[in-house]
Amino acid sequence: MLTSPGRGFTLLALTPSRSSEMWTPRLNAVLGSLVVTVGFWLIWGEIPPALAVVSALLVAGFLIWQGSTIAAIWAWVTLFLGLESLTWPVVTMVRVRRTATEPTEQEMGLILTALLFGLFSSIFWLTFSYGLFKRMKQKEEDPRTGEGHAH
Repeated sequence: MLTSPGRGFTLLALTPSRSSEMWTPRLNAVLGSLVVTVGFWLIWGEIPPALAVVSALLVAGFLIWQGSTIAAIWAWVTLFLGLESLTWPVVTMVRVRRTATEPTEQEMGLILTALLFGLFSSIFWLTFSYGLFKRMKQKEEDPRTGEGHAH
């Protein structure tokens, strides 16, 4: 902010304020928490709305706490998606086992689908997350020591 002595007016500088820089990571944390909550809902099928809201708030709080940058927030979101995808086949098997002692052909197909898609999507999301975390670490090392490698 620039002030003019004796003239009685203030000229605002055209630089982004600290508050406008903070809303972008917070918005991404909220969006990321919604993505993780939808993944949680897809795994468990029907969940109570209160549990969905609580999980969204917990994930958003964690992302705001850990995510200092937008890249960090989405690295955590992709890590959570990978872990959710990894647990999807296990949850499906437990649900099928609860309903019957001997699974039907349709339930076996459901387990196979969950296993294949869960495994492939978890590999994708965990690898993507690893790449984001690795890239963040390289960017942190570059300015200080110059040891980061650009590939």
